[in-house]
Amino acid sequence: MTSPQITTVVVDYGGVLTNPLHETFAAFAATVGVPVDELRDAFAAATARYGRSPMADLETARCTEAEMVERVLAELPDGKGQGLLGGQEFGELWFRARTVNEDLVSFLRGLRRLGYTTALLTNNVVEWGPRWRAQLPVDELFDAVVDSSAEGVRKPDPLIYRRLLERLPAAPHECLFLDDLEENCAAASDVGMLAVNFTTTDEAIDQVVALLRSRGAFHVRSQV
Repeated sequence: MTSPQITTVVVDYGGVLTNPLHETFAAFAATVGVPVDELRDAFAAATARYGRSPMADLETARCTEAEMVERVLAELPDGKGQGLLGGQEFGELWFRARTVNEDLVSFLRGLRRLGYTTALLTNNVVEWGPRWRAQLPVDELFDAVVDSSAEGVRKPDPLIYRRLLERLPAAPHECLFLDDLEENCAAASDVGMLAVNFTTTDEAIDQVVALLRSRGAFHVRSQV
């Protein structure tokens, strides 16, 4: 019995189509002059205080960027949060260190030339929409975009995967999903998608190509 063919490749944004999250986080911490550990602890303390991660609330539009920043900065020791951003938006400083994974963008273009459907499933932020969309040729790269901040639900909640599938001309078993977080990959597998945990670009491309060659309706060239 042959395995079902893969017709659709779904990718994450942050940490997959961009440089790794830890790089962006470290660069942001350096920009605002706060040790990385103190900033991590402030996010953890805000999570404990409000019962949910401030990023989870931000990525589902339960709070604004300004409200998220207020929650986190209030947890920094010795009043360090006061005036920390110097009147600049969090997103402006965050995106200074966020770069595009051009090799993966090129790979996706190649897949589309071969006839594959491509989609983006991202945990993202309302206020960041103009910034991340300016980095990527979104309309050129993707047949569908599902953004947590527009949906009010984020990965790894199964609901956001189901909403993506409703907007694709593909069944779950025809979709390959690429994400840098294991929990998001596990959730994709639970709804029937084939998941690849992104670590490095070269390794991810090799894994995707191998899977498409073994389960694809199209010939995947080595130069894709």
